Parts: sequence; C-alpha cells; structure tokens
Amino acid sequence: MTKQPLTAMAGHPLAGRIAIPGDKSISHRALILGALASGETRITGLLESDDVLATAEALRALGVPIRQDQDEGGSFHVLGRGTGGLCSPDRALDFGNSGTGARLMMGVIASHCVTAHLTGDASLSSRPMKRVLEPLAGFGAQVKDGRSRLPLTLSGASLPVPVTYELPVPSAQVKSAVLLAGLNTRGTTCVIEPVATRDHTERMLKLFGADVTIENRPEGGLKICVTGEAELEARHIVVPGDPSSAAFPAVAALIVPGSDIIIQNVMMNPARSGLYTTLSEMGGQIDFLNPRQQSGEVVVDMRVRASALHGIKVPAERAPSMIDEYPALAIAAACAAGETRMEGLGELKVKESDRLSAIYQGLGACGVACSVQDDVLVVKGGGDIAGGGVVQTRLDHRIAMAFLVLGLVSKAPVQVDDGATIMTSFPGFVPMMQELGANITA
Repeated sequence: MTKQPLTAMAGHPLAGRIAIPGDKSISHRALILGALASGETRITGLLESDDVLATAEALRALGVPIRQDQDEGGSFHVLGRGTGGLCSPDRALDFGNSGTGARLMMGVIASHCVTAHLTGDASLSSRPMKRVLEPLAGFGAQVKDGRSRLPLTLSGASLPVPVTYELPVPSAQVKSAVLLAGLNTRGTTCVIEPVATRDHTERMLKLFGADVTIENRPEGGLKICVTGEAELEARHIVVPGDPSSAAFPAVAALIVPGSDIIIQNVMMNPARSGLYTTLSEMGGQIDFLNPRQQSGEVVVDMRVRASALHGIKVPAERAPSMIDEYPALAIAAACAAGETRMEGLGELKVKESDRLSAIYQGLGACGVACSVQDDVLVVKGGGDIAGGGVVQTRLDHRIAMAFLVLGLVSKAPVQVDDGATIMTSFPGFVPMMQELGANITA
C-alpha cells in the first residue's frame, strides 16, 4: 500500500450531524455466523473496510457465496453453508491488517475438516497468535508448520472435542475463537473469563439461534458455554455504528472550541462504553439521545459539545471496555487541564502496533509532556499544543486518526506519515471530518 501523508491544522469549530460506518466487530461476526447458518443472511450497514472485506474474501475461499446488492443500498447477502459445511480453500487466506478476522477465522477453521494457509501484512504478521492457537489445539486443530505467528498453515480437527478454557488475560478475540470452534463440536464448549470482555459474539450467537448460556461465577467473572453441532438460522442483521470510530469525531468536538456535533446510530454496548464514561468524568458534555435496540445491541445518537476537560485517573479494570480507544483518549488528555493517568495498558503493546509506544512518541513529537512506565501512561495536559511534528503511524489506523484530531487544536500543523491505513477501519474518515469543518489535507 502506497503511503499517504495527511496534515491537520487548527481552523473553525466543528458542527453538523454525521452517521459513522458500521461497527467492525459486529461486521466480522455477522459475516462469519451468516456463513455458518442455514439460508441466506442479509447484512445492512456492513463496514466496507479493508479488514472486514478480507474476512468476506476468506469466507468465499472457504466455499461461502457472498454478494453485494447495490439495489438494496449495498446490502451484503451471505448464503450460509451450515456448521461443518466449509471446504478447504485453493488459495491463501489473506487477512491484511485484521487481527480480529484472523483470530476469529482460526476458531472457525479449528473444528472444520479443512486446511488453510493464513497470511497478512507486516503488522499482522508481527502480532501474537499463540494465545488463540493454544486453546484451539485442545479441539484437535494443528498448526502444520509449527509457527505461532502469521503466515501459518492451520488444519482443523476431523473429530473435534469440546474444551473448557479459562482466559489467562482478558481477550474477546480468544473467547470468540473458542466459542466459534465449539459450534461444530459435539458437546458443550465453555470459556471462563475472570474479567468480562466485550460480548458481541455471545449476543449474535443467540440472535442466530445458538444455545448459549452465561453464568456469573461465585469467585467473579463469567462462564460462557455454547452447545455444539448447532443449527444456526439465517437472519437480517443491521450493523450499528462503531463506537471505536465515533471516538475520533467525539474527541475532536470536545477539544475544538465552539464545536457542537451529533453522531448518529452509535452502538453503546456496556462492554464498549468505557471511553464515553471516562470522557464524561473528565467534564465532557456528551448527551446520549434516543436509545433503542438494533440487532441485539443498544444504539444511541450522541450530541458532543466543546468542553473544558480536566485530568483524571483511569483505572486498569476499565481497560477491557475501551482498549481500542486509548489513542483517542490520549488526545483528550493532552488538551485536559492537569494530569491524566491511564493504567493497565499492557494489551496496547500487541495491537496493530505497539500502541503504547506509538502514543508516547507521537505526543512527544507534538510537544505534549507524557511518560510511560510498564503499562501506565501519564499525560500532562492543559497548555497550548505545539504541534509541528511528523507522527509515525506504524501501519496503525487508530494512531493516524488520533493525531489528525490533535492537529485540529495545535499551534502548528501535525502530519501523520501515512493515512492510507485508515482504510482498514474507517473509510471516509477524512471527508467526514472535513464535512464537520475539520482542516485535514493530503
């Protein structure tokens, strides 16, 4: 992918009403469960990002017909093969930059009698896969070339056996991979999570008709079980807006003086709302309007107005509910009076980049005082943002978007070295921000 530098600079207040693209996590899961269901699943509002389209292409390679109908506003139609109905692909499954797509599809493959070669870009190939491969080995899946990072060749079990697996670290992706493997496994597969993580997979499994139970454990956390050899039924899925993508225009509206925007159709799953809780605690004026249900999830419209933010301590236990939003929060912290301390950020080191290091270096390049010690980030805000730096995005879409937002309040323009990677999660980010009044240029 050719690098596309982008520059942001201060300008007018942001104003207007926008609808952000569909949620990335829901989009992946809708495609996958539609592929494993019987009948034709229609998906409206699917996020057409590089990450999600890579999952769609991987499913096609495994024998699942998927088409897009432009006469229906671009809805996707997935002709499900039923659980157990996938076939070995005749080409590599290339997941590009998508850790979610790769890890969830590993779970699907693990209990199907297929062999697939999985690959991805340089960033994805540097990320750990052992955390998901270990529980999948319990089903009988085997990594043929012995690798624990992409590229690798994975063979599913011909006679998978159910597992009960306790997550050593909170991970919705690992949990989801195990539950997806359990769908085509006779018996009951369970995941024990000492700390609750986002529950999109459990919600959507129920929506498709799977037998899923969720129990509170006396010692804390949850036990989630799925009954195998499930017969899923095709559904019409309307994908709600992505709260992780909404983070960037929301933070921009909070920090650009005089701004007042409405972000429509934002999913507000309790396990994904940590950023908005935190921003409100920092003094952010965020109103949640017209709450409603959509495809098993709560959806709201958000009104966000410029606010005088102040620093706070963000506890480690909140991290799972906002792990993808820390780049955006760091920008809000840079503009907040006083010190913001963010704890429990170890998981950021194994995202699309070492996000903890990328945030620290990017803030430093823009003249913001900050420090990192182990898994704690401290940002000292309150003064003018110097800007003027070139931020290294490290093939990370959220780092690129975050520092473009910072440029909107900096004394000197902020440039990100590569905005092309934004396509992996938020196509249309730049024109949407420009529509609100943001001064972002190529």
